[in-house]
Amino acid sequence: MQHIDNERNLRNLLITISYDGKCFHGWQIQQNAYTVQEAFQKALSKIIGSEFDLKGCSRTDSGVHANMYCLSVKTAHPIPAQRLKAALNRWLPLSIAVMDCVEVDDSFHARYSCKSKEYIYKIWNSEVRNPFLDGYALHYRYKIDENLLNSAAQAYLGSHDFTSFCTQDSREPGDMTRTVKHFSVTRDGEMVTMKVEADGFLYNMVRIMVGTLLRVQQGKIKPDEIHSIIEKKDRSYAGPTAQACGLYLNKVNY
Repeated sequence: MQHIDNERNLRNLLITISYDGKCFHGWQIQQNAYTVQEAFQKALSKIIGSEFDLKGCSRTDSGVHANMYCLSVKTAHPIPAQRLKAALNRWLPLSIAVMDCVEVDDSFHARYSCKSKEYIYKIWNSEVRNPFLDGYALHYRYKIDENLLNSAAQAYLGSHDFTSFCTQDSREPGDMTRTVKHFSVTRDGEMVTMKVEADGFLYNMVRIMVGTLLRVQQGKIKPDEIHSIIEKKDRSYAGPTAQACGLYLNKVNY
């Protein structure tokens, strides 16, 4: 984040991007790793200088992709929104594209104004791996019964304490309750897609949900056990954390 002079007249811009996360260590700036935020701020600085305040809608992990990622930028620079969009697409690496740029109300915040987010998780369900999906879908060679998993996944719906589906880190745990509005498991040929929408997500929550459903497929967790896993509020009862490669931030709702 760059510092700006608050006494100047600032504009607030909502910028929507899409990115291939394969070569990035997530969104947020890190000291010893290349991130989406670093790449974006470098391009933005070339156009409007260093005085801006940038907020992202979410953290994403290393290797996770985004079909839609939103950020808000406060700046005093007068460049029109659509010209900024074009200029950013000139300077950004090919793995990041600006889809839209519009001026919004001063109170808008990319993270805190968000009402819900939707993620998808892609699984290439075939005995033979697809070389064109390396880094973009989990290769799972054993049969997946998408109807079984779709039924089991309905246990995630509603407001619950999802401690069992969160990787603990150095951050304070805080309120672990999230409201899941939708979860579906569908198939298109050999591609199985899991889609989940919630008002927010804990660290690794979607990937642990996916890993738990794959344990259901393997018969290691019974479909009706997901309710009790949620109630236990204990990470050790849920399935493993699925690989990052299949995860996409798909939609951000304001």
